[in-house]
Amino acid sequence: MTSMSRARVARRIAAGAAYGGGGIGLAGAAAVGLLVAEAQLARRRVGNGTTPHVPNADGLYGAAYTVPGEPALRLTMLGDSTAAGQGVRRAGQAPGALLASGVAAIAERPVGLSTVAVPGACSDDLDRQVTLALADPSRVPDICVIMVGANDVTHRMPPTRSVRHLSSAVRRLRTAGAEVVVGTCPDLGTIEPVRQPLRWLARRASRQLAAAQTIGAVEQGGRTVSLGDLLGPEFAANPRELFGPDSYHPSAEGYATAAMAVLPTVCAALGLWPAEEERPDAARREGFLPVARAAAEAASEAGTEVTAAMPTGPRGAWALLKRRRRRGLPEAEPAPTPPSPASPASPTSQQG
Repeated sequence: MTSMSRARVARRIAAGAAYGGGGIGLAGAAAVGLLVAEAQLARRRVGNGTTPHVPNADGLYGAAYTVPGEPALRLTMLGDSTAAGQGVRRAGQAPGALLASGVAAIAERPVGLSTVAVPGACSDDLDRQVTLALADPSRVPDICVIMVGANDVTHRMPPTRSVRHLSSAVRRLRTAGAEVVVGTCPDLGTIEPVRQPLRWLARRASRQLAAAQTIGAVEQGGRTVSLGDLLGPEFAANPRELFGPDSYHPSAEGYATAAMAVLPTVCAALGLWPAEEERPDAARREGFLPVARAAAEAASEAGTEVTAAMPTGPRGAWALLKRRRRRGLPEAEPAPTPPSPASPASPTSQQG
């Protein structure tokens, strides 16, 4: 499928989400049905149990940067098992902890992490998660990171419905004053237990949803980063190293790879990068594109950022596509200060 064809499919899905359209097939109803059956078999095969271990990473990172009278930055993680950190044993290995410690080091300010993401969540759970994230109007997050989409595909949620829920979540968070970065649907074709030809169908369905998510999120004022094969060819080349013991969720090394790719976009959203780094670099094939084309290109290349660039014109909205350089993470695993009792508690984990 060409980039233009992918862009048209993504635009149709996003338009259906915006205007109440029905379920537009990702890879054909019969093919998706087979994909779902295979994915469910894979999940049983990898032992994805009903009580998955998710480390509690919430707390204060970079406490050494505390300055009296200067509040900590607030980071909230929303979404599914990828955002929650299922698959690792220690809190400091979770993606939220990695991002919080990375932002703290770059901003030289402490960062308070709160996680409302839960394993098994689909995009229709985002409304509840956003309500938790905004429960205290005096503590609106400075930045929210949403990682969601894989369960939408395997649970056969119509993509228009999936994008509608994500767009609503981004709009609510932006209206409240939070910056938003969305890690779009990961490439399910990298899951080892899913066999060919369904692995190809999984990749196609994942990328179509990821592109449509990008359009929906960017049009509501968010930024997106393509998770693709979980942010790097390393996952396709070294699945046994970068996937966890269940071969389904990322390992500690995999989450670190993902966090290194998302961190620059989070910092850009917070205004922590020099202005010159926000301009497109032709040498890195960055530039301004219609949002649907930018979304299609980003879905095909992990780690690619898309953000709104220009007001909507005769040809629709435009976006800036960037391929940011990955930033290293702090070497030492942080030991977070436990969250205060007033912080919203993480909801009960679901299967997924």
